[in-house]
Amino acid sequence: MPRSAPGRGFLVKDMALDDILAAVQVVAAGDALIAPSVTRRLIAEFAGRPERAGSAAAPAPRRISGITDREREILTLVGRGLSNTEIAAELVISMATKTYVTRLLAKLGARDRVQLVILAYETGLVTVPR
Repeated sequence: MPRSAPGRGFLVKDMALDDILAAVQVVAAGDALIAPSVTRRLIAEFAGRPERAGSAAAPAPRRISGITDREREILTLVGRGLSNTEIAAELVISMATKTYVTRLLAKLGARDRVQLVILAYETGLVTVPR
């Protein structure tokens, strides 16, 4: 009996058809993908957990170099779990948000949005609410 592969993509049922098709292409290319609304729920879940007793202190945030101020804004909003559409509305910019995210992925050597979210937290652009 063949073993089942773990999920590499997590979407929500109300996503636009274009977004679903793009997600299928991303996963077919070997990358992982999580819908922004799922990312927000994951962040909320982990942000609400108490720190493990005996765990080491969190490392000091590191500075990201080589990105523009606008890219830093975009990274912060990606880290907060916003979709490209929500980022465009928040910053009052066109849907070129996708271009910014693509540039961030390349500049920071990240595979996907999930890694960008992690970077945003590790660098202190986004913090866990207390």
